Amino acid sequence: MEFSVKSGSPEKQRISCVAVGIYESRKLSSSAQILDDASSGYISNLIRRGECEGKLGQTLLLHNVPNTLCDRVLLIGCGREKNFDHNAFHKTSNILASFLDERGATEVFSCLTELHVKNCDTAWKINHAVQATETALYNFDQLKSKKENSRRPLRRVVFSLPSRRELPEGEQAVRNGMAIASGMTLAKDLANMPGNICTPNYLAEQARALEKTYKNLHLDILEEADMEKLGMGALLSVARGSRQPAKLICMEYKAGDESQKPIVLVGKGVTFDSGGISLKPGAAMDEMKFDMCGASSVFGAMSAISELQLPINVIGIVPATENLPDGLATKPGDIVTSMSGTTIEILNTDAEGRLILCDALTYAKKYDPEVVIDIATLTGACVVALGSHPAGLLGNHSPLINDLLSAGKTSGDRCWELPLWDDYQEQLDSNFADIANIGGKEAGTITAACFLSRFTKKYRWAHLDIAGVAWKSGKEKGATGRPVPLLMQYIFDRMANMGIHQ
Repeated sequence: MEFSVKSGSPEKQRISCVAVGIYESRKLSSSAQILDDASSGYISNLIRRGECEGKLGQTLLLHNVPNTLCDRVLLIGCGREKNFDHNAFHKTSNILASFLDERGATEVFSCLTELHVKNCDTAWKINHAVQATETALYNFDQLKSKKENSRRPLRRVVFSLPSRRELPEGEQAVRNGMAIASGMTLAKDLANMPGNICTPNYLAEQARALEKTYKNLHLDILEEADMEKLGMGALLSVARGSRQPAKLICMEYKAGDESQKPIVLVGKGVTFDSGGISLKPGAAMDEMKFDMCGASSVFGAMSAISELQLPINVIGIVPATENLPDGLATKPGDIVTSMSGTTIEILNTDAEGRLILCDALTYAKKYDPEVVIDIATLTGACVVALGSHPAGLLGNHSPLINDLLSAGKTSGDRCWELPLWDDYQEQLDSNFADIANIGGKEAGTITAACFLSRFTKKYRWAHLDIAGVAWKSGKEKGATGRPVPLLMQYIFDRMANMGIHQ
């Protein structure tokens, strides 16, 4: 897909289609009004007849509008003007792309970027319009023998700018949006790939491909023998039931000053989770290929950072393994020793994510991090608590928590803080080891984070539980690419606070 920006009046665009917004109660946006004036009221006459009410998501395609140079004009309903927010903008941008792609319009001049979104400038709107467009057109068909290709797919989107002065900022917004969208596509592709293909070794190969593509990205992969030497008994206990060797994949992006402490992203990479000996129910177990969405989001973020050549230091750590039942598999009641020396009684082998993360979080200390953020499809309890809209957020450093909450609001990839109080820690008490790997039925998301907090006391840390947001079930089954936008917005904000410019 080709994206660009341009300043110009909509009626003068020689292009396949011009897209403009119309608000509920039949109110024309400024660009729609310009087209209406040029066509001597052609659009307003149609609207008065009830052809388009302006309800959010409504569309009306017009051909040969008088005194315009485009072939078609697409009216997109934006709902009530005062309610036109982040979500409404994303939805209208998404509809624009999918509607025109289905109808053979190969290019469009989009005036949706001129619509007012509270607290959002033109650059934000262009960035998110790019992401919404790519999301709308995403299709995972790599493994289908017959691919359904659009006869004349949408291939070029030109975003309208109010003035030529905004061209440099608009062009940078396009680059940012394309990098984030590409990172989301990578994250979705990895997560949608079935477990018989996307193994720990497959993830390692994808990391090697990124290293070859980007000069500032360097790779270090620890094998099981290396983990054994480091004492990573928790991570290795999960891998015992699998014939696929575990990997600890470390992607080191260093383009900032040598004195700059890195941001460390740690992504849970369970490429298939059967639950181990504590076997999951068979229904929807196929979706457990998505249990590596934390890992895939780290891949997506590292790809976007590298593509933009951001002058910053970021480390991506992915502990990758399968969790399967086998004669050698860890049993409920087994006790293992983590890299930190903490002994863990494994009461449920389906609480494996925290076991591989705790060793990865201990390993993260070697990088002397500024902050550490782990991302994991960790608990079903998070889905019960928050549903599929925000990710759960917990951590030990309030400024980091606040920065992630703010980045979530800006990016539209939201998260919600849950308490990480000491009151919950006693639920992890064990009669036989230092700590148990589950804390009972109550507050499952919080006790999982309490477990991780035992291994993150020496640095600033936040935990994102993405179990509810990483993929969709049902007819739209597939990975979402979240929280790549959140992570990238956090990094942009972090750079701005440090006075670092792209």
